[in-house]
Order: sequence, then C-alpha cells, then structure tokens
Amino acid sequence: MPSSVTVTVPATTANIGPGFDCLGAAFTLYNRFHFTPFTPLSDSESFQITVEGTEASRVNTGASNLVYRAYLKCYKRIGKPAPPVHIRINLGVPLSRGLGSSSTAIVGGIVGANTLAGSPLNEAALAKLANELEGHPDNVVPALLGGARLSAIARGQLQICDLPWHESVIPVVIIPEFELSTVDARRVLPGQYSRADAVFNTAHIGLLLRGLATGNGDWISGGMRDRIHQPYRKKLIPGYDDVRRAALRAGALGMVISGAGPTLLALALPDAAEPVREAMEMAWRSQEFASRGYCLGLDLRGAIAEAIG
Repeated sequence: MPSSVTVTVPATTANIGPGFDCLGAAFTLYNRFHFTPFTPLSDSESFQITVEGTEASRVNTGASNLVYRAYLKCYKRIGKPAPPVHIRINLGVPLSRGLGSSSTAIVGGIVGANTLAGSPLNEAALAKLANELEGHPDNVVPALLGGARLSAIARGQLQICDLPWHESVIPVVIIPEFELSTVDARRVLPGQYSRADAVFNTAHIGLLLRGLATGNGDWISGGMRDRIHQPYRKKLIPGYDDVRRAALRAGALGMVISGAGPTLLALALPDAAEPVREAMEMAWRSQEFASRGYCLGLDLRGAIAEAIG
C-alpha cells in the first residue's frame, strides 16, 4: 500500500446546450484530494478530514462527507476493508455552482481508494461506480477521464464516447457568488415534452457535436440551442438574458447554463474569448451578487493519482 495518494480532479461542465444529462467536458480548474492511511489510537477513529480553500468552512467533515463516502464505497466494491484514512481536501472548484464540485468529490474518493488498494478497478469499473454514486454520468465521466464525453446507458451498460473538441473553441465561464442546487434546478423542469421539442434537441446535439469537432462557428452557434432544460432553468438565474446578450455582442458563438447553474458557459474563438469574458462580467455588475469570469481550457487528462511510497 502507498504511504499516501494525491488525486487531482478537474471541474466539469454538463448538459451543454441540448446535451441534457449526457454531454459533459472537463475544464482546467481543479480540486485536489490527499489520502494518507494511519493507525488509529482507538477503534472509533476511522477517518480524519481537513479542508483548505476559500469555501472550506462549508464542507462537511463528518462521516457523510462525499469524498469519504465514495472512498468507502470503492473499498466495498473491491471487497476489502477500508483502512483508516486522513483526507485533506484542497478546494479550487466552487461549490454548488454548476462546475461539478460533487463529481470531483466522488471521483477523488474512488480513485484515491482504488490507488491505495493497488488499482484493482480499471477505468470502466471506476466510471460505472462513479455513475452509480452520482446518478447520471455527464459530470463524473469527464471528471474521471478528461476531455469532452458523451455518455449513455445502452442495454444496461454505461457507454462512453470520446468527443473531439477543436483547439480553437475556448470555454469562457462566469461564476456568480450564489448557489443553485441540482435538486432545485431539476424541480422546475416539466414532466413531459412535446415531440417537436424532442426532435429539436436531437437535431441540435448533432449540430453541436460537429461544430465542436470542426470549430465551425455557425454549427456551434446553432447547436447550443435547447428546449429541454435551459428555457426553464434560466428563470432561476437573475440577469441571465442580459449576460447572454452581452456575450453574443462581444463575439461568443453561444452561451448556455453550465450544469444545473448558476455558472454560465460561453464558447468563443480565441480572438473573442477575452472580450466575451469582460462583457459577461460587466453585464452582471448590476446584480446584487459578485461574479468572476475565466477563460479556461479543455482538460484532457481527467483524474490523476500520484502515489508516494
């Protein structure tokens, strides 16, 4: 067993445009999780959790911590007892903002456990376990594997497609300082959709995927439109329409809600990326909350485990 393991996991965006619950991508923003087994002083001492970062005080350090729960779940899947462990979390991904913070916790926990145990689970088994814990694959799969990924359950099995993302397509995110829970974001969605809406999204996800692969701005711009989740969720995000108009005027190919929100994601070509970031920040300055924009890159590595000893 290694004396310690550090797992670096990227932030993710999901539900990109018409890709509800199936399309996600990993970005160059990270959480880090350090796992150090220890010998307990008493039978009741099975774990320790410390958290560092700007939102550290908001993270649960008890037994219900998501990283620790994932760690235990992985050892259960392996069929071995989980060793007592000190988990140190370094936060770089904002909590409950639509950038996959919970997925980083799940992936960090299972990859840390798997590495400490000698890596008995392969990538496919880890992806399956992560999907079981999260309930849908669009965030956890790119967090684990990196890149842009299309995930679906086919004949009861998790199927994952690696999607090409043209190097000229720059993700620009603006992150507000308020939260929107996935539960609340799902609550506003209708229980049924029309055939027209289903056909619309089917056509547009194909258009978006070809646009991302080729860098064709017209295809990306058309393909980012959606009728399944964004028309309903945008009402939960103050100033959404103002930010979208500003992004498009500045040259964005399109703008969507990142994950369940409230972070907003624009896609832009290189010359427009910085103007788009500035325009999105400016558009939200009239609101009562602060926000900050970033021009990010596509993370191609996914979760990286480094073992010591």
